[in-house]
Amino acid sequence: MAVAEHKRVTIAEFEANAVATDKLGEFELDAAVLGLIGEVGSLVSALKKKRRDADSFFGYHTAVVEELGDVLWYVSAVARRGGTSLVEVFMRAASNGNLGDRKYFNSLKPQDAGAQNTFEASLLVLAGEAGDLAKRFAVGAYRDNPDALRGDLIKFARPLGEAAATVGVSLDDAAAQNIAKREDRWPTKPHFPELIDDDLHIDEQLPREMRVLIYERDVNGTKFVFQKAGGILLGDRLTDNHLPADDYRFHDVFHLAHAAVLGWSPTTRALLKIKRKSRREVDENEDGARANLIEEGLTTWIFETAKQHRFFASTPRLGLDLLKDVKRFVRGYEAEYLPMWLWESAILQGYAVFRELQAVRSGVVLTDMAQRKIWYESMTEADKALCGLS
Repeated sequence: MAVAEHKRVTIAEFEANAVATDKLGEFELDAAVLGLIGEVGSLVSALKKKRRDADSFFGYHTAVVEELGDVLWYVSAVARRGGTSLVEVFMRAASNGNLGDRKYFNSLKPQDAGAQNTFEASLLVLAGEAGDLAKRFAVGAYRDNPDALRGDLIKFARPLGEAAATVGVSLDDAAAQNIAKREDRWPTKPHFPELIDDDLHIDEQLPREMRVLIYERDVNGTKFVFQKAGGILLGDRLTDNHLPADDYRFHDVFHLAHAAVLGWSPTTRALLKIKRKSRREVDENEDGARANLIEEGLTTWIFETAKQHRFFASTPRLGLDLLKDVKRFVRGYEAEYLPMWLWESAILQGYAVFRELQAVRSGVVLTDMAQRKIWYESMTEADKALCGLS
């Protein structure tokens, strides 16, 4: 999302959002300190990549903006747990300007306007302050001593402002983008986005409810997976196309999950022959072969990750990095604007159904787009007869 799309936020507004999206645990100062040190390390890593890869590191500026926003978030987390606040730290760190100006992050200007420090030099100072903060925390210097913590966070904040200034990044923009990212992942007031095809004729809408029979059958010594809806076969019979076998032949359930939870699935549209023909550009670009390949590629990539984690059987939450990569995968398509928290729901619900199919080798997959749900039920005797499994 472009910087221009973000509203300028005050330090107090940023801190309020940080409180609402904080998942670290109320009293875990150690986790907050470790997180802060880690984000400073990520800033240093971005610099290292820039030096190593030169012009091939296209995401350098974006990475710096994101990491600076994460640093601000962790400063807030540390301050709050140590008996102070982000507002107090930055108001005191920004000694220049009047009180009204100091309600924004950009009031934290380099103290020596004539200095020509490099980003590298500023980062070294920042890393040094982070190291000192970690050492003092380790020896208990902040226990019941908010003044000591506040003083060290102020010393940390000043080179942070210096680093942002030397690389031409606005801390206000970094803060706004951080809020946007966290609302995308951990919304304070989650609500389902409008369905992409809501304004189209029903003939071009993904079915709001589906009941699909999915089953495995042996054909001349080879195990295939079939799908039926309304007594009609959908798509081709599937094998794993992989050695060793890993049950990927049941993977169409993930496309059904995308359709039901996200309201997006070029593959499901192709299977059901409900492309949006009334809108030529949408039909060609969003429902075409390339979009279909994007979804298939994304599904395969997630599957390889899921295999390493028991197909997410004990994974109540997906990692932020995985969800960010999912959104990068669909960049340039309408699915790019679907929030990360909804992607997480689609993926985890899809894998819950997949594990049921994997265990039983057949079943009924039901979807309800109004509730953004997909779930599994056992086949009835009539279902089995329809699939030739009786």
